[in-house]
Amino acid sequence: MKPTLYLILLVLFASCKSPDARRPESVKSGSFIKESAERNKKLNDKEQQLIEEIIAENSENNYIASNTGFWYHYNTKVEKDTITADFGDLVNFDYNLKDLKGRTIYASEELGNQDYVMDKEELFTGLREGLKLMKPGETVTFMFPSQKAFGYYGDKKRIGTNIPLISQVTVNAIKKD
Repeated sequence: MKPTLYLILLVLFASCKSPDARRPESVKSGSFIKESAERNKKLNDKEQQLIEEIIAENSENNYIASNTGFWYHYNTKVEKDTITADFGDLVNFDYNLKDLKGRTIYASEELGNQDYVMDKEELFTGLREGLKLMKPGETVTFMFPSQKAFGYYGDKKRIGTNIPLISQVTVNAIKKD
């Protein structure tokens, strides 16, 4: 009986040990993230240079650089009305999408008239930020680098990976929330 008692005590003491933390099988150095950041910087510089060349060729238009990383010029500017869209406002607008060579990707007739509740619905970043700058009755042409457009994923239809876009947008009405 004594050997059984010793065996039970041995099992009890051995099972009370807390589990050791598992160690990772391989250690990542973070080089993938650094390399990805470098690729994105180079891509952004290349797109910015291409957009600046287009702006230089179209010197009749007065392009403005936004604080958030895209360029735009007014086709139709409204001076008297000071209403712009804020969070939750309903914006009615029309727009088209073209590549930087001017080839139409989506025509405004195809996209149709849009109603967008500001910052409560999904819309690509550049267009959402651009709509905040506009007043009812204005038409603006935007040039978006790919990270302000559809980025790495595209729209999974006609817009591919890392495609900068040109978009002509007309705000028809803004209904305050």
